[in-house]
Amino acid sequence: MSTSRLDVLVVGNALVDVLSLEDDEFVARHGLERGAMTLIDEPRAEAIYAAMGPATEVSGGSAANTAAGLASFGARVGFVGRVRDDQLGAVFAHDIRAIGVEFATAPAAEGPSTGRCLIVVTPDAQRTMNTFLGAASHLGPAEIDPEVAGGSTVTFLEGYLFDQDEAKEAFRHAARIAHDAGNRVALTLSDSFCVERHRADFRDLVERQIDVLFANEQEICSLYEVDDFEQAAKRVRGHCAIAALTRSESGSVVVAADDTHVIAAEPVDRVVDTTGAGDQYAAGFLYGLTHGLDLPTCGRLGALAAAEVISHLGARPEISLADLARSELGGASQRA
Repeated sequence: MSTSRLDVLVVGNALVDVLSLEDDEFVARHGLERGAMTLIDEPRAEAIYAAMGPATEVSGGSAANTAAGLASFGARVGFVGRVRDDQLGAVFAHDIRAIGVEFATAPAAEGPSTGRCLIVVTPDAQRTMNTFLGAASHLGPAEIDPEVAGGSTVTFLEGYLFDQDEAKEAFRHAARIAHDAGNRVALTLSDSFCVERHRADFRDLVERQIDVLFANEQEICSLYEVDDFEQAAKRVRGHCAIAALTRSESGSVVVAADDTHVIAAEPVDRVVDTTGAGDQYAAGFLYGLTHGLDLPTCGRLGALAAAEVISHLGARPEISLADLARSELGGASQRA
């Protein structure tokens, strides 16, 4: 096994998140698919953006949010994603580096502009996402540095990348490098609609190339085309070494080869915005996994991170997750 330089290398869509609080009428008026992630073109992105109220803009994308959470825990983390050499690309690069994530992917000199995700948060804390991938969709195998990918304890891959063939090849390339070096590969299914689009590919990946799978209840049921969560959990056992399955307020279930661990959700005084809950759960879990902690503790760290992020607007932690973990777990999150 290689000597790891990074705890986690994250490969995903480099997007700028634009979040605004809107009412249900806004969702209906603009024909948005409530609670889903919808891919849109640039003119549609411009039209929705123009209609949104005051917004928060931050470097984003699902996997980049996980990288931010890992950095907040104190992990050594890097991110691979493609931006254009434009204003939003510069914002993305500066922002993600400023929070402690290594980002060395060169910006594209031509092609579509930097991608963005327009996130509408309604009063029930549900998020509706409309994404223009832009330059992010042109991520290819050339952007994967073999030395970095081979020197990372875990390579974490974003399921949304499967929406673009070029990015899909980068995805598979990174997985091969990681496994050739004796390291682990993790995958997040990202979205139930994403699973529907790529079910056969995802099943093959989970059975052949994935060591750690992240999915919520809807995604894992969609993957195995069943209506019952318990059935889906049984199906995934043995297909990958670890499956961390989240169930919103019902907590999470961690399925391993011989054990199943049920993790309670952390209490939250008020749920403001569910954006990034799954991303931060993955951050906490991966931090624990790469620091020698047992699976129940990994799940607790994931629950802590998810609870923090849903208590405010935005998909990134607003307080140090390392401090929160030390306080709540009595130092269990320290490196083994």
